[in-house]
Amino acid sequence: MWQANVFTIFPDAFPGNLGVSVIKKALEQRKWYLKLIDLKKFPVKSDRIDSAPYGGGAGMILSPLTFKQAFDTLSENEQKWKKFYFSPRGRQIQQADLQEISKLPGITMLCGRYEGVDQRIIDFYDMEEISIGDFVLLGGEIVAMMLIEGCVRLLPHVIGNNDSIDDDSFQNHLLEYNQYTKPAVFNGLSVPDVLLSGNHQEITEFRLDQSKKITAERRKDLWMRYIQEKMKL
Repeated sequence: MWQANVFTIFPDAFPGNLGVSVIKKALEQRKWYLKLIDLKKFPVKSDRIDSAPYGGGAGMILSPLTFKQAFDTLSENEQKWKKFYFSPRGRQIQQADLQEISKLPGITMLCGRYEGVDQRIIDFYDMEEISIGDFVLLGGEIVAMMLIEGCVRLLPHVIGNNDSIDDDSFQNHLLEYNQYTKPAVFNGLSVPDVLLSGNHQEITEFRLDQSKKITAERRKDLWMRYIQEKMKL
């Protein structure tokens, strides 16, 4: 069973989006497990878990003493798992990362708040700093939910139709093609004829061509990766 350990000062923020739809069902079926560790339960001197930064500056910094106490509650095996800290300066996580993470027994995540955490927490516990984009949030809880959902949906027997995963955007470095459903005509806009033809080979080719066109127009970086992969074949 895949497990997510989340260190946070706001455990009440969870399960959030993880408590709906197929992700909730998978949690109830014990296909994955969520362990929340409330950092507020591990105060240090003066009943605080943070302090002002050395050298001055705005905000408060999570104490390494608090995190050590909290981290030590994990089992010896859990302490060896891959650890992430969410930060705008981190490497932007990709779909390929989620695919790798979903195959691990579990991961540990630290959600920062306010001005951040003592750098020695990141260094000593060998945490990888990751980001979801070039913008700043108040904390890492939403990012943790996004990472967890992205991994859980890849676990066996969570999504009813695995073909939907195979067609995801970012699979093979391409964005997903356009999708259509009934009615065949809406406000003068028609579904492409090929999708109504019943010719599965032509439909597959049409969708691939759409994915290529959309990727080339919207994500030059992905398109270049796709071209480079094709050149290796």
